Amino acid sequence: MIKGHCLCGNIHFETGAEPRGISMCHCGQCRRQSGGVWSSAYVADSDLTITGEVTWYASSAAAKRGFCAKCGSFLFWKALDEDTTSFALGAVSNPTGLKLAKHIFVADKGDYYDIADGLPQHAQ
Repeated sequence: MIKGHCLCGNIHFETGAEPRGISMCHCGQCRRQSGGVWSSAYVADSDLTITGEVTWYASSAAAKRGFCAKCGSFLFWKALDEDTTSFALGAVSNPTGLKLAKHIFVADKGDYYDIADGLPQHAQ
């Protein structure tokens, strides 16, 4: 079971499903919202239980981002045309047992750091 919560504890989430797409996103939106690189994994919506009130921000015509309005924690990313939701690995309680698989949107990464872990890097 993977469990996580926002900084203030207002929102909790959990899943018993095996997370997929374990990645670090370097896109401009994730950098701006998280203050750095956003690490996430996703599960089917039906496998994710969320308690508390998530505030959703329509960040584009294709996706929305979920956060806690009380403490500001950026917790979720959801494509509007998919039945999965990504959750923030930084909000998950250790140990996760998960391993990073890839970096995405590296074409948009900040120029102030390097990616040197040898994992696959995808431009978009």
